[in-house]
Amino acid sequence: MSLPKGLADDVSRNLVMVARLIDEDPEGAYGYSRVALRLASRVAAVREAAGFAAYANQKYSEALAEFRAARRMTGSVDLWPVMADCERGLGRPEKALDMAGAPEVQKLDKAGQVEMRLVAAGARRDMDQLEAAIVTLQSPELASNSVQPWTARLRYAYADALLAAGREGEAREWFAKAVESDKDGSTDASDRLAELDGVEFVDALVDDQNDENDAEAAVEDVEAQELDSDIDDDVDVDDDSDLDDDLNDEVEVEGDDDSAPAAVTSEAPAADKAKTDQTD
Repeated sequence: MSLPKGLADDVSRNLVMVARLIDEDPEGAYGYSRVALRLASRVAAVREAAGFAAYANQKYSEALAEFRAARRMTGSVDLWPVMADCERGLGRPEKALDMAGAPEVQKLDKAGQVEMRLVAAGARRDMDQLEAAIVTLQSPELASNSVQPWTARLRYAYADALLAAGREGEAREWFAKAVESDKDGSTDASDRLAELDGVEFVDALVDDQNDENDAEAAVEDVEAQELDSDIDDDVDVDDDSDLDDDLNDEVEVEGDDDSAPAAVTSEAPAADKAKTDQTD
């Protein structure tokens, strides 16, 4: 609302493209975010979008700077967990843990607090503190039977931490629970569970494509063989003598035939011409 109408429309279009591409084409989303940033760097929504686009491309220093700018503009703490995760990305898990214990966490809503717990557990794992990571994830939200937007990711993180700690039986149980709550496929919990059970998936589409390619190759081989056979029928290498005989019949050496007429020249020898004149 703070921008002129035309400029606001241009900025909005670029932000829409950031949202559309950020999951499937992070680099494309980042490009649109840079355009929006150039047009309206003093708009908090633009700085936030630029931060998420940089974050998706693992440009953690740039993302953290954008998130801090957006937070200064709005005063909101909503970006606190992702800012802490940027610290992890920059190789500073201790800083992320400090942020997990900051007063700002108490101002987050339930989804934000769960996200902060996930970041803190990740920081513990960065520091090879696997048991501490497991304890960090143990919470009322994890134990709850109700399915919330964060449930699948929380159960998945817990199962993954258990597996990293060598507790395979418990990990399998929690991967199965993650599958139950992952209605939109936000995790690969089903694949991890299948891996633990020794199940190997085969891509039917790939197999069908391979079968189709094999069939096409077989048809091409048959056609090539038929073409070679036709060429052999038209030109038989064993009939070379017949071909030579035909050529000899058409081109005969004329000098070997006595009945052939003598060659005619346009001029008689000069001596013969003189004798003929004297006789006359």
